[in-house]
Formats: sequence, structure tokens, C-alpha cells
Amino acid sequence: MTALAIDLGGTKLSLAVFSQQGDIIYKQAVSVEKRIGKEVGDLIVDQANKIVSSFNNIQSIGIAVPGIYRQKTGTVWAPNIKGWDDYSLLQQMQQSFKIPVTIDSDRACYILGESWRGNAKGCSNAIYLAVGTGIGAGILIDEKVLRGAHDIAGAIGWLALQPPFEKKYISCGCFEYHASGEGIAKVAAEVLLTVKNYRGILKQKHQNELTAHDVFAAYEQDDEIAKEVFGICVRFWGMAVANLVSLFNPEKIILGGGVFGPAIQFIPLIIEEAKKWAQPISVQQVIIESSALGTDAGLYGAGLLAWQNKEIQIK
Repeated sequence: MTALAIDLGGTKLSLAVFSQQGDIIYKQAVSVEKRIGKEVGDLIVDQANKIVSSFNNIQSIGIAVPGIYRQKTGTVWAPNIKGWDDYSLLQQMQQSFKIPVTIDSDRACYILGESWRGNAKGCSNAIYLAVGTGIGAGILIDEKVLRGAHDIAGAIGWLALQPPFEKKYISCGCFEYHASGEGIAKVAAEVLLTVKNYRGILKQKHQNELTAHDVFAAYEQDDEIAKEVFGICVRFWGMAVANLVSLFNPEKIILGGGVFGPAIQFIPLIIEEAKKWAQPISVQQVIIESSALGTDAGLYGAGLLAWQNKEIQIK
């Protein structure tokens, strides 16, 4: 028996076939390209159908989506996909497949994946802090994913970490503005405006074209602005970790997403910063480390969703 896991991102659709033990048997990825609305749903159905037809023993499908999955209605709000303000993904999948389908947010799937086959395995209380294009947190409390009253728990890009409030925080939140993948580029552009006579690598691109990758590359060359930007990020990441530690008293906090990645090198500094702010007993007990599953964390979580739907005992 196998299960199909699907991880939908803003630009990429990943699919994997999992064994009951959590081993990947087959994996592929396709570009979402410029698809919108039902075109994205049709892409998921088309790619899933090809795999289900090739593996005749697939028992269940699990899907991770970028945004909010509304359990009561089976609909998805995904801000990076145009036309997905309230998209009926569950209905479309159920109409297309006779096997069970389970859907949840990507942040929930991240912590589920880590608890199944990653660094949160064996934990009853753990948090996955996902830092990529945006920022979110999958929160596991007493072995259950914390969902909130309306399935929005974990949207911690909106953590208020620096007064005063500014209009630039409206679309993504204070924390995400300063310390996400997109935030790294935004902060670098802002710092560039304040520095005179700068001749470093970041001057080679227009400020609106800067990416987090550019800032990481500059940091590796000991660039002064890149060092300042990541100093800011470390403070924000450290404060966020401290708040999570103080609120939830987790066994582990897993740092993942595309930024961690290259930002793994900053984890000792993040821990040092977190210890300044966090509840002093709890912060000494928590383990803070990087993801064991990397960019596949969402796929593993979706795989676990699929197996849990069938109520098959995970070995």
C-alpha cells in the first residue's frame, strides 16, 4: 500500500508517493507557471491522476496548501495564487478521485512531517518556524496541530515585534516584513538608502531587484550592509523564537523553509538572542535546530495526512 502526498507552493507543485513507513518511493515537481484559479486545481488533478494511474495501490491522498485551509467548507485561501480566496479544492479532488483526500495548511504539514520523519520525531510539543518567501509556524500541542477558532493559528508573520506600527506592515505583518525571504531584500534596500559612499556588491543591482540570495551572497563576501541586514534578522528571529518558547513551552523549535537553508549558520546567534527575551526556565529546556527534511517537510506532512485519513498505523 502507498499514499500520494502533494505540496502546493506559489510557484511549484511537488508530488511524492510514500510507503506506510514514510519512505519516498517516487517524487516529481512541476512548475505552476502563471496559472490562476481553477487552472491550478486542474494541474493538481492532472498530475495526481497520472501518478494514481501508475501506482495502482495508492490508498489515500494528502495535500499541503500555502495559506489557510478551512476544514468546515473544504476551501482554500492562498494569497500567492490568484483566484484562490475561497477555492473549493476538496470538492474538486473528491469529484476526481474515489480514494480519500485530506488537505491542510503547509505550516501544519511542516510540523507533521518533522514529527513523523524529522527532528521533531517523538515530540508531543514542538513548533516548526517556516521562513521562506513569507513566515508561518506549525504548532504541535499535546501531539495535535493547533488550528485556532478559524484555522488561522500559526500566522506569526504578523507578530508585532517593533513599534510603532507602519502601513508597510499591513499586507504581511511586522515580523514577515523584516525577516522573511522577501523581507531580507526589503530591509537591504532600506539600509542602502541610509549608507553613503557604499561600493559593495549589493550596489550592482537596482534596489527593487534585490533578492535574499543576493544578500546572502554579499554576506559571504563580508559585505557591511549584508552583515547589518542579518544582524537585524537575527534579532527578529531571536525575539520570535523567544515568544514561541514563552507561550508554548515546546520541547523543540525547528527552523526551516527556504531561508534556513543558508541561514542555518545563524542558529547559534538566534539562540543567544532568544535567551535574552524568553522565559528563563523554558528557554533552557527547549532544543532549537534546523529542519531534517529541508524543502520536503511539507511533502512528508502531506504524506502523514494521507495515512492518517485511512487510520493506518504508522510504523
